[in-house]
Amino acid sequence: MKKTVFFTMLGIVTASFAIAQTKPTVPPTTPPAATDTTKKVPGAPFGPGAKPQPKPYAQVITDKAATRRGMITTHRLEDKYFFEIADSILGRDILVVSRMSKAGAEVRSASGYAGDQIGSSVIRFEKGPNNKVFMRKISYRTYGPDSTTAMYQNLQRSNIQAIAASFAVAAYTPDKKGTVIDMTDYISSDNDIFYFGSSAVKSNFRLGAPMADRSYILGVKSFPTNVEINVVRTYSLAPAPASPFGPPAMGGGGGATGSATVELNASLVILPKVPMKPRFFDPRVGYFAVGYTDFDANPQGIKEIEIVKRWRLEPKAEDIAKYKRGELVEPKKPIVFYIDPATPKKWVPYLIAGVNDWQKAFEKAGFKNAIIGKMAPTAKQDSTWSLDDARHSAIVYKPSEIPNASGPSISDPRSGEIMESHINWYHNVMKLVHDWYMVQASAIDPRAQKMQFSDELMGDLIRFVSSHEVGHTLGLRHNYGSSSTVPSEKLRDKVFVEANGHTPSIMDYARFNYVAQPEDNIKPKGIYPRIGDYDVWAIEWGYKLLPDAKTAQAEVPVLNKLTIEKLKNNRLWFGTESNSDDPRSQNEDLGDNAMISSDYGIKNLKRILIKLPEWTKSDNEGYGSLTTMYGEITNQFIRYMGHVAKNVGGIFETPKTVEQAGAVYVRTPTARQQEAMAFLDKNLFTTPAWLLNQPILDNIGQNSVDVISKVQAPALNRLISTNTLNKLISAEAADGTAAYSITDFFTGIQSSIFSELKAGAAIDVYRRNLQKAYVEKLIALVKPAAPAQTLVVSGGSLRSIPTGSSQNDVISVVKAQLRELNTLVKNASASATGMSKYHLDDLSDRIDIALKNKE
Repeated sequence: MKKTVFFTMLGIVTASFAIAQTKPTVPPTTPPAATDTTKKVPGAPFGPGAKPQPKPYAQVITDKAATRRGMITTHRLEDKYFFEIADSILGRDILVVSRMSKAGAEVRSASGYAGDQIGSSVIRFEKGPNNKVFMRKISYRTYGPDSTTAMYQNLQRSNIQAIAASFAVAAYTPDKKGTVIDMTDYISSDNDIFYFGSSAVKSNFRLGAPMADRSYILGVKSFPTNVEINVVRTYSLAPAPASPFGPPAMGGGGGATGSATVELNASLVILPKVPMKPRFFDPRVGYFAVGYTDFDANPQGIKEIEIVKRWRLEPKAEDIAKYKRGELVEPKKPIVFYIDPATPKKWVPYLIAGVNDWQKAFEKAGFKNAIIGKMAPTAKQDSTWSLDDARHSAIVYKPSEIPNASGPSISDPRSGEIMESHINWYHNVMKLVHDWYMVQASAIDPRAQKMQFSDELMGDLIRFVSSHEVGHTLGLRHNYGSSSTVPSEKLRDKVFVEANGHTPSIMDYARFNYVAQPEDNIKPKGIYPRIGDYDVWAIEWGYKLLPDAKTAQAEVPVLNKLTIEKLKNNRLWFGTESNSDDPRSQNEDLGDNAMISSDYGIKNLKRILIKLPEWTKSDNEGYGSLTTMYGEITNQFIRYMGHVAKNVGGIFETPKTVEQAGAVYVRTPTARQQEAMAFLDKNLFTTPAWLLNQPILDNIGQNSVDVISKVQAPALNRLISTNTLNKLISAEAADGTAAYSITDFFTGIQSSIFSELKAGAAIDVYRRNLQKAYVEKLIALVKPAAPAQTLVVSGGSLRSIPTGSSQNDVISVVKAQLRELNTLVKNASASATGMSKYHLDDLSDRIDIALKNKE
């Protein structure tokens, strides 16, 4: 039975994907005649009542035109830009991906960097009446190849494809097989097809109205499968949002206004006539995906479907029989990543190695030499080669201060087929990997005990980052759970880690083996990440062809059987990056027990801290490097505490099909949660005085009180939160007396943080601050600033009702804790003296006010 489906299309880069196996039905190409517009607008260049009249081709495209032939032939005549669209391109799906090519600091926040995506859509050009060409914006919320069904007809009537712009035909080609339109006004306009996909995206960069007098077209280039449009645009600049932590960004009193200039790029990429056969998403293997709603899969409802993102790898026609026999074959079209010619030469071999390291993974999918890294040809070697050509994927070097790298890609929204990728390689990523490696590995690798690494060491680190980013472009998501499949003590086993690595996946955020101790004598291959068992399995799952399964649906039982068998090996487990509750799925962590791993990590941090002044010293320079690396040590310590804290109220999530035994969701064992709380008592709530190296603090201008407050706050915020406390209540409801209950939790943490009260001991400044922070967290739960509201339909009208912790036991338990604590505080205050007494009296006053609901 053919299906009618209805789905949401996101588009494209990194986490935007696709669907569908059959070519979508093209909307009618002869819509009703449109009413003339009342004013001249981009895409409608004639005034009221005017009827556009094509001119002879030679009068429009004269011999003065600069012409580039390709997917769409482009012509430039002085300041005019024309598209010459062959009839064979009309009706074809064209993916438009918009990026910010260049941007200034005034629009930068979490994004706004060169290469950032700002929009995406799918368009079609088609002929209309009265010598016009329409540009339709194609929505894949509807899809249905079977036009004979009543469902298809209903969906079509409800989801007509929007006409985004209309263009007068300037001329027809001499052979009458092509149409010329003037694109100048549309390219110059502030439209949501070529540039910012929505006003919300633009507002994220604080950009307001466009300024035409300060904007211009840089150029339009055509290639065999794509057209590249580059413009410079200037916008008014909205005021920076007010910040509770200081003056608004950009200075200027209440948030200065002005203008900002950005360079924008729009890539128009032709999509295949016949979409690749898709593969349905499986949460047990980490691929990027897109969803759609299938109206036929469930005869009594609807079903949500997701499709994974991957490259089209197929055997050559003459090798199909070999492939079916299990012989390795080379793909018809391998994945090739070119290295940007602007890349410093000494790093090129390492970037290429990071690409080629994936070849062994593709062998499990039946392909040899499936992915290749190579240097881009020089202009002398190939004058036609260009980074802008969509046929070429590349690692693009950017001399930027951004300490990062990213692996976006362009994919077909109908099938998930990855069309091309440009990995962004920012120069300052070297600072990032230096600081990671120094803070995590300098205790066990002498090469890391300085501020400038050797080219060999830096090259190795570049190779690892390259492999990770290439993994994203292959469709793979982060596998935050992979490292949790390795026993923590095994990370000190020289033979094991040098043979297997410290995590089974390079897609994990498990940077370096910080658990290993100096006496373990582990070599770099046991410290670095590498492509591991999970990565090989993930590529096999995503790229192995199943020739006997003619449809994506037919693949499902075959892949499910394979996955169930494979997951008997725990090292192949996938732990999603999006789960905030599973303590196994965390970034920057190692091992199956955060308490054991973090304890070893802290031992190494203590070793590093002592040596830090020596290792960061540079003649004729100040203490900037010492400041940076001391900050890295405190941040690393904070990460360890976070890894431990996530065990409290944790919920394990292990996706399964009904053929697999065991529950999908399981609460973290009580013993593990108690172990976590004991660890935090010893290493965090008991002041970590080892961090307070006073000579270092005196040289970098930090004070010890702020340092301790900074490292304690994140874990305390997580523990004393409605989310954690609700999970403890739910666990008790599910598991009864076997659960680690909310009262167990408060008994433990209150005893830890207020241990001085029963002992009658003086309370130092660090503990006073911790106790104040704890009480304030409890008070905030009792008196939430703004109750959450939920909209409900009642009596035919919409109304809101308050929801949140006030309707469960959290408030009741927290009030009880405050009352109990207040009694202890008042009793202790009677015998306290000095600052301890002032502090306890203050706490009591705060609790009294909160419980009496007074300001």
